[in-house]
Amino acid sequence: MHNKDFKQSLYRHHNTIQAHLPDKELSQQFIDHLYNFLFIPRQGINSKEHEIEKTLHALKNHLSTLIYEVTHDVPAAQEAAEKFFSELPGLYEELLNDAKSFIANDPAALNLAEVLNAYPGFYAISVYRIANSLWKQHIKILPRVFSEYAHSKTGVDIHPGATIGKEFFIDHGTGVVIGETAVIGNGVKVYQGVTVGAFNSEKNKRAERRHPKIEDNVILYSGATVLGGDTVVGRDSIIGANVWLTHSLPQASLVFHKSEVVRRGKDSVATLLMQVADDELLQD
Repeated sequence: MHNKDFKQSLYRHHNTIQAHLPDKELSQQFIDHLYNFLFIPRQGINSKEHEIEKTLHALKNHLSTLIYEVTHDVPAAQEAAEKFFSELPGLYEELLNDAKSFIANDPAALNLAEVLNAYPGFYAISVYRIANSLWKQHIKILPRVFSEYAHSKTGVDIHPGATIGKEFFIDHGTGVVIGETAVIGNGVKVYQGVTVGAFNSEKNKRAERRHPKIEDNVILYSGATVLGGDTVVGRDSIIGANVWLTHSLPQASLVFHKSEVVRRGKDSVATLLMQVADDELLQD
């Protein structure tokens, strides 16, 4: 490709992409501004009711602009922003309940202020609920930009299309992945490195539910992997660390990964290898 052709190709590509994407920096600014407004008030800022009203108006205009960059429809963008902010009080209460679940489940959590300021799991949940609210209005790319921003900051990757119930708790957070069609009930606890993912990611499966359903009060310990659209983990179950699960479980199940411990030495290692080989033959 000649230099002139390359420039023309880039020009066409940039114009095509920009026509469908919100400004990335402005999207990140909106998330930071909204999160800080809700949970990390600065001293002397928004201390009066009229100041809060002014900030809400500015945030609404900011969101409307971002939605317009995706829809190119002024009335639709304004309507979507109005709907989001009309639902914000309920979203705020839901997030406070999520934050309280951190205090209830993490002995290291001293108080609500610490959770709001210093817990990446709570930040990721907050951005998910914001993004999910817009996703349910059939606004797609902007919620994905929000979610990826939270992913980059926390290591928690929650698709905005996932369905997550009340009092959700993510401890530590790094490496958590929750897919688009996952359904997670109330009071679920998730630790670092957990995947709630698709067993088959073929493109023709897009219209189907590809991710598991996790019922109420389930605990997924670190490194657990639960896969498949037909997989249902029954309520009150405990999935131990490093478990690989691709089938459904009844209520109150306990699944754990068994570690083998042997003394070091040629004879003991050889015996263990023979046992593993025998087990594999039996499974075949």
